[in-house]
Amino acid sequence: MKYALVRVLASLLLLTPLAWGQQQAPINGTLGAVGSDTMAGLMLRWGETLTTRYPDVKLQFQASGSASAPTALVAGTTRLGPMSRPMTSEERGNFIERYGYPPLELKVARDALIVVVHRHNPLRALTRQQVDAIFSTSRACGAESPIRRWEQLPATRDWSFGSIALHGRNLASGTHGLFQERALCDGQFRNDISEHPGSSAVVAAVGESANAMGYAGFNHLTPAVHPLSLYNDDGTAIPPDVAAIQSGDYPLSRYLYLYVNLPPGETLPSAEQALLSLIMSEEGQQIARASGFVPLAPSVLNAQQRW
Repeated sequence: MKYALVRVLASLLLLTPLAWGQQQAPINGTLGAVGSDTMAGLMLRWGETLTTRYPDVKLQFQASGSASAPTALVAGTTRLGPMSRPMTSEERGNFIERYGYPPLELKVARDALIVVVHRHNPLRALTRQQVDAIFSTSRACGAESPIRRWEQLPATRDWSFGSIALHGRNLASGTHGLFQERALCDGQFRNDISEHPGSSAVVAAVGESANAMGYAGFNHLTPAVHPLSLYNDDGTAIPPDVAAIQSGDYPLSRYLYLYVNLPPGETLPSAEQALLSLIMSEEGQQIARASGFVPLAPSVLNAQQRW
């Protein structure tokens, strides 16, 4: 059913840069979206661009965290649910139970989870086991012992700041859930991590403390911190740069998603169609780049356009 739905949507939306640039029909309406805090700025920039072309279209976005998107979609309070992680099988199942069909899943940009330290910190790279040993209590990735102090890491053996002060995201965040899954091997976070409602707050906290480390979204980097490279399975340290994130070589790369409630055989309202056309266009992907994210690879865009 999913593939039938997306084929229908593709023919209706004409998700190409040309279609976005050539749209002339009057379009109006208010778009409601609920979901990822990570995507708040990006969604609003797409909304502003849409309003510039169609002054009678407005986007209202509630940035309550990725976990709020499936709930709002199931409740019917929104048709659009931006998420910085994929839906879980339980979230998808709840949607199907409510409506009888799955939500449409669209990849809209690339992003990455990054581990950041203070700008003066000499540390430059970590293994997955070290990340897990620092942030978790379970060490499910295979570390032999916890890492709680800077002198336990070779690169910071002489970094005289004692205990590592940790910062991260709260439970509502898709960044929190995805970091737990992929960096901690589904293990348990330490209970002394300072949790923040947004990645910008994490980065700011790390930038203010020489003994701090945190995880956040790639687009929130500032000169006050520097991101750490992560070793892949081959033992190569991969930096979180645009090329490595777009290709997926950086171990904590991720897609950003937009989930859409589209009943079988129905068309989206014109305002929603225009928004999705913008997102998948060259202009929309350049907005993603200007917002600190990484545009989708052409192959991914083409695959979604073919469906």
